[in-house]
Amino acid sequence: MKKILLFIFLCLHIAIYAQEYFPKNDGVKTTDNAIVAFTNATIYVSPSEIIKNGTLLIQKGKVLNVGASISIPKNAVQVDLKDKYIYPSFIDMYSNFGVNTESLPKDSNQTLYDANREGYYWNDHIRPDQSAIEVFNYDNAKAKEYIKNGFGIVSTHVNDGIVQGTGTLIALNNFQDNNLRILDQKSAQYFSFKKSKRSKQSYPTSRMGAIALLRQFYYDTDWYNKGNSNSKDLAIEAFLENKGIPQIFDAEDRKNALRADKIAKEFKQNYILKGGGDEYQRIDEIVNTKASFIIPLDFPDAYDVSNPYIANKIALSDMLYWNQAPTNPKVLEEHQVNFALTASENKKVDEFFSNLQSAISYGLSETKALEALTTVPAKLLGKQNEIGVLKKGYIANFLITSGPIFDKETTIYENWVQGNANILSNRNTIDISGDYVLTIDTLSYTMHIKGSPEKPALKLMKDSLELKSKITYQDGWVNIFFNSIDADSTKTEYTRLTGLITDTILKGNGNLPNGKVIAWTATKKKTAEHKANKKNKTEKNLRTIMPVTFPNMAYGFDSLPKQQRILFKNATVWTNEEEGILKETDVLVNNGKIEAIGKDLSATNAIVIDAKGKHLTSGIIDEHSHIGTDAVNEAGQNSSAEVSIQDVLNPEDINLYRNLSGGVTTIQILHGSANPIGGQSAIIKPRWGVSAQELLLENASPFIKFALGENVKQSNWGGGRFPQSRMGVEQVFIDYFQRAKEYDQKWNTYKSLSKKEKAKTNAPRYDIELETLAQIINKERFITCHSYVQSEINMLMKVADLFDFNVNTFTHILEGYKVADKMKAHGVGGSTFADWWAYKFEVNDAIPYNAAIMHDAGIVVAINSDDAEMSRRLNQEAAKTIKYGGMTEEEAWKMVTINPAKLLHLDDSIGSIKVGKDADIVLWSDNPLSIYAIAEKTMIEGVIYYDYETMEQMKKEIEATKNTLINQMLEAKNKGMKTQAPKEKKKELMHCDTL
Repeated sequence: MKKILLFIFLCLHIAIYAQEYFPKNDGVKTTDNAIVAFTNATIYVSPSEIIKNGTLLIQKGKVLNVGASISIPKNAVQVDLKDKYIYPSFIDMYSNFGVNTESLPKDSNQTLYDANREGYYWNDHIRPDQSAIEVFNYDNAKAKEYIKNGFGIVSTHVNDGIVQGTGTLIALNNFQDNNLRILDQKSAQYFSFKKSKRSKQSYPTSRMGAIALLRQFYYDTDWYNKGNSNSKDLAIEAFLENKGIPQIFDAEDRKNALRADKIAKEFKQNYILKGGGDEYQRIDEIVNTKASFIIPLDFPDAYDVSNPYIANKIALSDMLYWNQAPTNPKVLEEHQVNFALTASENKKVDEFFSNLQSAISYGLSETKALEALTTVPAKLLGKQNEIGVLKKGYIANFLITSGPIFDKETTIYENWVQGNANILSNRNTIDISGDYVLTIDTLSYTMHIKGSPEKPALKLMKDSLELKSKITYQDGWVNIFFNSIDADSTKTEYTRLTGLITDTILKGNGNLPNGKVIAWTATKKKTAEHKANKKNKTEKNLRTIMPVTFPNMAYGFDSLPKQQRILFKNATVWTNEEEGILKETDVLVNNGKIEAIGKDLSATNAIVIDAKGKHLTSGIIDEHSHIGTDAVNEAGQNSSAEVSIQDVLNPEDINLYRNLSGGVTTIQILHGSANPIGGQSAIIKPRWGVSAQELLLENASPFIKFALGENVKQSNWGGGRFPQSRMGVEQVFIDYFQRAKEYDQKWNTYKSLSKKEKAKTNAPRYDIELETLAQIINKERFITCHSYVQSEINMLMKVADLFDFNVNTFTHILEGYKVADKMKAHGVGGSTFADWWAYKFEVNDAIPYNAAIMHDAGIVVAINSDDAEMSRRLNQEAAKTIKYGGMTEEEAWKMVTINPAKLLHLDDSIGSIKVGKDADIVLWSDNPLSIYAIAEKTMIEGVIYYDYETMEQMKKEIEATKNTLINQMLEAKNKGMKTQAPKEKKKELMHCDTL
């Protein structure tokens, strides 16, 4: 009778609750007042509040009451849930459910350099006016997938663009129309670093361009909001309207999470960061963001390493990620990072739930897992008073399960959304999963049943032999089929058992192979024993997790090296100072500085290194490099002065470690040469294992990359933007510097106004690009210019003279020998190659004597790399100037040490061995200009980041670690787990023209 009443209630509830406030023309309007009481359940009111034998009352889609001893109204339909569990249903706050971005109309099919949308922001990849509700269509198939795995609510959005507009909070209620299932039309504002697929606007072409664009948008929004604009911008208007709702940023991985957090702190934003599942690798940095995260559970499959040749090509970092990824949620929990979970990265939601169970087996607590799916997303969305828990007045979104929600043997019977039931499994069917002792006549078997009652799976053992078997279960009847072994164990024959369930016993009759009918029983093992066996089995199946290193890849440190007090004894010291090269000399390093230089030095508590027969030099400085970055060129505009390499540093580029092995201790990472005015550079010290921010030199002078020649006029790749000629390049410089000069004057005028006058005057718009160029005019930022042909070299010096500043450095400068006198008069330095020529047309006049000729003219000359391979052999490149030009050894060595230090305005702290300077020191096995010289130790500010002997030991450890991981992957494959084809990770070696 109760089943019939509940069925009638559900039908009425569905029919009446839908559109209850709409006009009805088909009769008298009724009101749904039915109450359902779920009794005798274990109720998780919240992850931390649990009621045993509790009652949950719901009415009109809301929780009416919940408790252990509450009064049940007489007219309530009662549902007995003895031995069942009730949980709040799950919330996914990062989804594109019901939104197909591929079907959205395109703004244009042609590449554009300006915005296509009139009345909106100047860049079409900024789309805060976009709204998920306007393009939303309920997806029944996807909704069923979510519901099946416990989800009741999703926040969906248009995942398209850098500022993506607003999401919509959807209740996954298949029985209602959109008007009632939509809980919030504007649930959150979404961001990413990805361009819009709807727009063909070229800018930005890089990650650093996307970051600069977002910065400029924040400046423009603030300026606009203060009433300084004379026109209306519909995009900014929409963005301002959405400022009060949660701001969710799709960072994709840990590096981008830190980049997004940097923007958030700069503009006082409170981003909720959607991560990539690799946060554990830099957990201290993640903790320092103080941000909340949305974490996907998209764990990689093991690689198929059955072919040892191919297996050896898999990067250690990829192997480690497979091994360590399931521990990410546990690490976040241990470090008290607030996070929600999302299924957005899983192809199927089933995979998410399976991976969640895996994460729990690797240490994530069940309480934290439940919080990450209920209370945390509810609070982050600002809906903590409506959803996420089962309290009076909250939406009635809940699950009914056979047991603890995250147990692999648990079945989700029902998922109620807004008080409407989604029946997933018959909860009146008894769960028969577990371990049993099966007795047939005198024979005894071990039987394990797993899976849901609808689809049980059977494993039947006779002693150590597994028998081929099958089980079906319906309406309380069990049917077991298996190939049996008779009493004398000589032959295998077919047996069928049929029986009923009684409490913890399965029993009935069996048909033996000889036709005899005999009684059988299967007694369930004790729960404690079953759980112990289950736990032991789980632990046995877990892979051994490898420790995280810094960085988490080949040659990573177990812990970061520290500053040391070190005394080098009896070395040949190349000072680069007036003292020249000192024989049999000691150098004491302390607190990151050079403390003393002399003979017979002694120092208490210092590590003494015998350097007899070896050479000690200051570290090599590469004035022009493109390693250690995730982007080189922002090619979307002819000026990209607003972008910065600092925003896209990659501290895990193996070339940083390789540079250390070549004695390099300081690097200027330059923007490429895709446009006349490039981006801002980053000057770093390759401190292997540290964060991107810790690579940077504090208080270094700011530089920017300019470029001349074939690349900027797009001779070597297609492009339709201005300039297309060398004449046009000159005009770009003049135009932008004139604009920057006027921009600077406008700001100076505004700053000179009184407070009262400012109140009556519109403030100038803050423009990052023009601000940067104004810094050049004001001699606050310095140009390194990519250059080849003498005519263009002369041209840029004349442009600089016109605006009263000096070009700091011409880099490449392969025709510098033709204009050395003019360069000397202008005061510009040269950073060149030792012997590169004829690799493109404008290099045809290059000669290897270029460096020597410029040096003899009185120019500060450096040898640079512009190449990841050459950068770790700059000592040998410097030696070439001895052959080509007759430089002395000391003059040649200065070209990769003190001279680039001068060009970078860093010679007061690095570039030579002098008391008080930074202890950036390299110990060489031989004369550093020799091809036989090995950098035995490379030190940066008193920290040894590279040691040759340690590197050799690391090689052996890397091999051992890879072998361990390969064996784990082979074991995973043998267990039937999914595998993926091996992938060889090839690091792109970037150059000036890399796009």
